[in-house]
Amino acid sequence: MEIPKKNALSLQIDVSKFEKATDEEKRQQDVMSESTTFFRDGMRKLMKNPLAVGSLIVLILVILTIIIAPVVVPYSYSDIIKVNGRRDKTAKNLSAFEYSKNEQKYMDKTGEKLFPHIMGTDSQCRDYFIRVVEGTKISLVVGLFASILVLIIGVIYGSISGYLGGRVDLVMMRIVDIIYSLPDMLIIILLSVVLNETMAGSQNPIIQTLGTNMVSIFVVFGLLYWVGMARLVRGEILKIKNNEYILAAKAVGAGSGRIIRTHIIPNCISVIIITTALQIPSAIFTESFLSFVGMGVKAPMPSLGSLANAAREGLQSYPMQLVFPAVTIVLIVLAFNLLGDGLRDAFDPKLRR
Repeated sequence: MEIPKKNALSLQIDVSKFEKATDEEKRQQDVMSESTTFFRDGMRKLMKNPLAVGSLIVLILVILTIIIAPVVVPYSYSDIIKVNGRRDKTAKNLSAFEYSKNEQKYMDKTGEKLFPHIMGTDSQCRDYFIRVVEGTKISLVVGLFASILVLIIGVIYGSISGYLGGRVDLVMMRIVDIIYSLPDMLIIILLSVVLNETMAGSQNPIIQTLGTNMVSIFVVFGLLYWVGMARLVRGEILKIKNNEYILAAKAVGAGSGRIIRTHIIPNCISVIIITTALQIPSAIFTESFLSFVGMGVKAPMPSLGSLANAAREGLQSYPMQLVFPAVTIVLIVLAFNLLGDGLRDAFDPKLRR
């Protein structure tokens, strides 16, 4: 399109004297765009990552299933299938959406439609779908509990060590090195043996429900798994604490606690978010593995690992009993890992273009 020439007596701007903006000037305009917060900017970048968004949708669906399924499904994870108030021995190892012989006779006789067994039943005539849902809930609770412990202990310990520095940092980091060298599996086994001896017959509802094995897993998470977070937070604080705004805060008389809470921790938030998100799948996999070898929750409460272990006996005859919990473990761990990678790409300033 040809630019019209400006009339000599016109007060309009001469368009021919203007040039198109260069790429560098366009980038400067992007920098000077509307203000936003760190979290909002990170979430906007996260929503542009299709793998992270897909993983987030999968996790939301899993959580909704855990919440809705116990309300909709008329079976409990420990209930044995009954017909007319009697145990249905024909409901053993049913396939997905299959009814037992007694259930089929009951429906033919009464015309009443029974709730289907979505994933069939196990060898104890219990609905398998609700047991997988309950096992998924246990695994997610363990993962979230472990990540909260790692977040609280690791951030506090790493902040104190990195901010104070000197001999305090030296001693605290040597303690971290000692803890880091301890074998977690061995400590879980030893704690389980000790707790079995000391807490046998305990009336504590948590111990009665979960068992001493799960209590020992939680204890080990609180004792050992925070060291990675502490190291990362310490490293970030060592880079941040000599910046000008930290020195200015000290100059105006701000206390160490206020400086850590107000100035240092917010600038480490990307590392904290990423490490916490990636800790959840690690804890879920650890719990599933321990349940698989018999060091998990107390029977009859299920876990994805214990369900997979129980399914090994009938692997050739009923392979789907192993497939359902195994696929659930893979799906959850993969979703958390992809979401953690997406959070790293969105919130880590070093990876931003």
